[in-house]
Amino acid sequence: MPGRGLMAGRLLLRGMLAGIVAACLAFFFARVFGEPQVNLAIGYEAAMDAAAGEPPEVELVSRAVQATAGLLTAAVMYGAAYGGVFALVFATAYGRIGRFSPRMLAMLLAAAGFLAVVLVPDLKYPANPPGVGNHETIGLRTAAYFEMVVFSICALIMAVLAGRWLAPRLGNWNASLCGVVAFVVLAGLLQWALPSVNEVPDNFPAQVLWHFREAALGMQLVLWGGMGFGFGLLAERVLGRPNALRHYG
Repeated sequence: MPGRGLMAGRLLLRGMLAGIVAACLAFFFARVFGEPQVNLAIGYEAAMDAAAGEPPEVELVSRAVQATAGLLTAAVMYGAAYGGVFALVFATAYGRIGRFSPRMLAMLLAAAGFLAVVLVPDLKYPANPPGVGNHETIGLRTAAYFEMVVFSICALIMAVLAGRWLAPRLGNWNASLCGVVAFVVLAGLLQWALPSVNEVPDNFPAQVLWHFREAALGMQLVLWGGMGFGFGLLAERVLGRPNALRHYG
């Protein structure tokens, strides 16, 4: 069996590959479900600017390029970065948090990543289409969102550690429930502590806003689900069947 450093390097490459493939799937999802809502939101923003007598903004990059090559490039870079980090987390967790097969562990980590990195922050600071948000508060909103992501990840790690610490005393099932409750409580405290932002114009089409947020969340679900499933298959080829666990680490 190869050394741990070599194994981590092989997993890293496969993680980036799985991330890129998942990002391509997310790109097609965004093209079908997200881009129509973006176009509607841009039309609303242009109509509001025209009504206010403001000239249209100059496009540095055409809308066609933004929706095709630009979106695909951003998605691939995003997927490669997330896939690499995902592989490193997998390599660290494999054999240390339970006797899971590579495929099962990858899916569990993907679900945890989606929960902590996407879903919990999105409940506090959901994605907004063009025409929503004050340009003067973009710095505050960006900082608050990333604080929410970081704190959510920390809350998840603390909940997992608490569950592992309680397992010998309460059993795996009860300890897992305690970990879930701890995460929900910590996430709720984060939601309460961080500032709220509501800058949706009163006359913004509610249907466009709702469908845009659905598409944004769906794109992340496709990305994380595809990455977990694809990486699990690739990692199993490197690590072998679950009985190879005793040889790793």
